[in-house]
Amino acid sequence: MSTVHPPHTTAEALLADGTTVELRPLGPQDHRAVLDLHTEGLSEESRRLRFFGVSRNAPAQAADRLCGAPRAGLLALGAWVGEELIGEADCELLDDPPDTAELALAVADRWHHRGVATLLLEHLVHAARMAGIRFFEADTLFGNRAVHQVFADLGLPVQRRYAQGEVRIRVPLDESDERYRSAVDERGRRADVASLGALLRPGSVALVGASRRAGSVGRTVLGKIRRGGFAGAVWAVNPHAGEIDGQPAYPSVRALPAVPDLAVLAVPAGAVPGVAEECGAAGVRALVVLTSGLGTQEARGLMRACRRHSMRLVGPNSLGMVQTDPTIRLDAEFGGAFPRPGSAGVAVQSGGVGIALLQRLAWLGIGVSSFVSLGDKYDVSGNDLLQWWEADDRTDLALLHLESFGSPRAFARTARRVTRTIPVLTVDAGRSTAGRRGAASHTAAAATPTVTREALFRQAGITATRGIEELVDAAALLHAQPLPAPRGAVAVVSNAGGIGILAADACVEAGLVVPELPAEVGESLPPGASVRNPVDTTAAVRPAELALFLRALEREEAVDAILVCLAPTALCETPGQDPVHALLEGPARRRVPIVAVLLDQQVPVRYRTCADGGSLPVYSDSLSAARALAHARDRARWLAEPPPEPAAASDCDRRAARSVVDGYLTSHPEGGWLDPLSTADLLEAYGLPLTTLVWARDEHMASVAATGLRRLGHGGKVALKAYWPGQVHKSAVGAVRTGLATDADVRSAYREFARKFGSELSGAVVQPMAAPGVELLAGVVQDQVFGPLVVLGLGGTAADLLADRVARLAPLSDRDLTTMVTELRSAPLLSGDGGAPPVDLAAVRSVLARLSRLADDFPELVEADLNPVILHPDGAVCVDARIRLERRPSFDPYLRRLRRPAAAEGE
Repeated sequence: MSTVHPPHTTAEALLADGTTVELRPLGPQDHRAVLDLHTEGLSEESRRLRFFGVSRNAPAQAADRLCGAPRAGLLALGAWVGEELIGEADCELLDDPPDTAELALAVADRWHHRGVATLLLEHLVHAARMAGIRFFEADTLFGNRAVHQVFADLGLPVQRRYAQGEVRIRVPLDESDERYRSAVDERGRRADVASLGALLRPGSVALVGASRRAGSVGRTVLGKIRRGGFAGAVWAVNPHAGEIDGQPAYPSVRALPAVPDLAVLAVPAGAVPGVAEECGAAGVRALVVLTSGLGTQEARGLMRACRRHSMRLVGPNSLGMVQTDPTIRLDAEFGGAFPRPGSAGVAVQSGGVGIALLQRLAWLGIGVSSFVSLGDKYDVSGNDLLQWWEADDRTDLALLHLESFGSPRAFARTARRVTRTIPVLTVDAGRSTAGRRGAASHTAAAATPTVTREALFRQAGITATRGIEELVDAAALLHAQPLPAPRGAVAVVSNAGGIGILAADACVEAGLVVPELPAEVGESLPPGASVRNPVDTTAAVRPAELALFLRALEREEAVDAILVCLAPTALCETPGQDPVHALLEGPARRRVPIVAVLLDQQVPVRYRTCADGGSLPVYSDSLSAARALAHARDRARWLAEPPPEPAAASDCDRRAARSVVDGYLTSHPEGGWLDPLSTADLLEAYGLPLTTLVWARDEHMASVAATGLRRLGHGGKVALKAYWPGQVHKSAVGAVRTGLATDADVRSAYREFARKFGSELSGAVVQPMAAPGVELLAGVVQDQVFGPLVVLGLGGTAADLLADRVARLAPLSDRDLTTMVTELRSAPLLSGDGGAPPVDLAAVRSVLARLSRLADDFPELVEADLNPVILHPDGAVCVDARIRLERRPSFDPYLRRLRRPAAAEGE
């Protein structure tokens, strides 16, 4: 029997009702708890279904099996709420077949129908996959409907075989099963929304740390809650005050007349853990911690209390939160004024950004459905709030400011689903122009934090902006206007030729199209007007003439959006002559989006009310308007594409690759760069097209290798590449010789390497010269937070200088394989522009798909650099590759678990 190493980590996750459970391996110390689960936790009928009978010894035997001395082939996980074991799931390898494990599970009766079994199975599936198990099998009684439903709901394919009242179940553990991932997503979404109810729709609130001192955080927030008209009960907690503002104050949470759903904490940092524990013990289900400056011990104590008592946490260092639902009206923050009710969900990490964003939305007239200041983000994150807003029929726009990501790949998967229904906008905070100085490979040099974040946002369909003003500009358009067609063709209209030209330039620079318009479309304009795009109506245009022209433009098939720029003129001051009235007298929402630019407007963007009551976005400059239209065009393109499918990479030999990775890390526990032969073996296992190579330890072997390659029909010339451990950029140090035609050339080159590199030289690689073609760079970098980033760019020795690259986070989709190629500035070279024949684009896509799969399968692969990959009309070949490995824990970004803040780690 193979050895299975049980998982050594614990995780917290949410049940269907929002309860927090701890999942961890069972051990000898859990014998009593396992026995109690099978005796006190299960009814007699449940034990009969579990053990196929009513044997009194069965519970003890189960406890002995699961909690005895560690045994090869056994994985056992328990689910705990506090000190109570509420369920267990285990699997044990069978002798035949060797990749199959026998599965069993039990859940305490009073915890049925809360998702305990499926959560345990999800984590056991992950552990089993990591151990090389490919199938679960289980025997159940025909009448055990609860277990059959668990397997039906799991999301994995289930094979059943019936015999004499029993059912033999077989479950393939397919790692790439999208149906399973979607089922896990849906369970996680429901559990997340259930857990956030007490936070975002509380029926009662306690302010712990309410103060009588004017201007204090506690006094301010308490006053705002009361003045805001909160619909539920509000209690102040202060052990040193009997009343605050004429209302009673209570000495502790335990002394309150009822248990609040939500507690807002404004107490000193040292008191936070104790207050949190008191809240949890009393039954509070959510905390907003306004306190800042928590040390490591306070952070750990706070998180222990929240996890132990199933409390969701916003903060610490939070500005607070707002719920504008008229049935709730909770204003629990110490920022600005209570926002007007509306449909924008807002989440920020920075309190200052939150205040500024709410102010700008108020000036613009966009109302808020809910606002959460995440602060230090120990628990509740942007991912949680996206799922809340997805389920909230009051929210149709999501605005985010996130400085960090706890699980970027899970966030991207959630956002990819949510952006199909509502726009999600973010400020791309934390951009770095410094990049990764001193990076060890061309791929690593390309994988800057900015590139990585842009890849996440692009793949998730998130509208990423460069600042708060641009965020509000884009929100103004997306909230009030229809989307343009994906083409993004803009008709630019102005009453002064110069500003129209500037606006057209802004559109082109934003990536929009400014098509030429037919002359007949301008029949309603005054004499002297020019209708070639940009359109100059002249200052003499009357509102009625402009209105007729806009209606004609709206009908024009070549136009996807209209941008109207108006300069203040003396005619605008004449009653009935102001051309802006032509925009306001028509409907706000037309067949195409329409935006205006008023050069004398004092605020960056505002809404003007149209005749139908809708809103027209009016900007103060054309650059802002063009960027907003470009963001809307990008969203239209995203929605026009069908949901992407995972990129396919067939015939990948994971076992062979695992042998290479494990073999290297066993002999090099500190990690490092693979030697050329191991690199070739790893790439070959995943079908990546590395050219033929022969290893030569000395001059004679190099000569023999070159002769052998010529005899095998690889052409007359070879390349010789010196090698020593840790080597990266061979060309930069003169370790490459190409075009060696004779035996004398090969020997001379090797002797030159020996003289130049001395004892450092380990040997050399001999390769046939590849036919010339288009050279690309393809590679992967494993980011500790974001996961593997796949990079494609123009290759060769000038790769860093040219910096023509695109990147996507793995796993790649079928759409990524295409867009990564087309978005290169050098893409015309691949299509044959310039007279060269077009290259094999299918071969490029295959390289990307296989690299993505390799990086996704092996987190130990921290860097891979295939440069150059030479493209021909009939294929591709990589002539040089470097791979670096490190020991990395296996991490499934889609596994349901609550995040652990770095501030509370290390217990």
